[in-house]
Amino acid sequence: MRIESSVFRHEVDACAAAASALSDRYEPIEALARWLHRFAHFVATKRGLKTALHSGDPAYENLPAYFEQRFVPVVAELLDAAAASGGIRSGVVPYDLLRAISSIVEPDDEAYTRRMIDLLVDGLRYQTG
Repeated sequence: MRIESSVFRHEVDACAAAASALSDRYEPIEALARWLHRFAHFVATKRGLKTALHSGDPAYENLPAYFEQRFVPVVAELLDAAAASGGIRSGVVPYDLLRAISSIVEPDDEAYTRRMIDLLVDGLRYQTG
């Protein structure tokens, strides 16, 4: 394994671990929103990651599965807590939310990314019925 993939794993672990600290400190919907901003920052700082993941380099081959393995349960926990508190709708698919955040991140425009995440979180608050 090359050092870069080892660094990516460490950074993934740190981002995932931040959810627990946020959950201990904030109400569930606020913890979710703050972690989504943290995740967006992680994505924004990894400009070369997509290229590395698709480079064919065996050192990066297992990283997508590792990201999913670490991030999906974290998001599921945050979503479940926020839904149980009545702060957001239930039934949100964690992987879908991660993809949505990854899609809206603009590395050169943090303000835009923040506004879009806030808009997305507001959308999660919408309750049907």
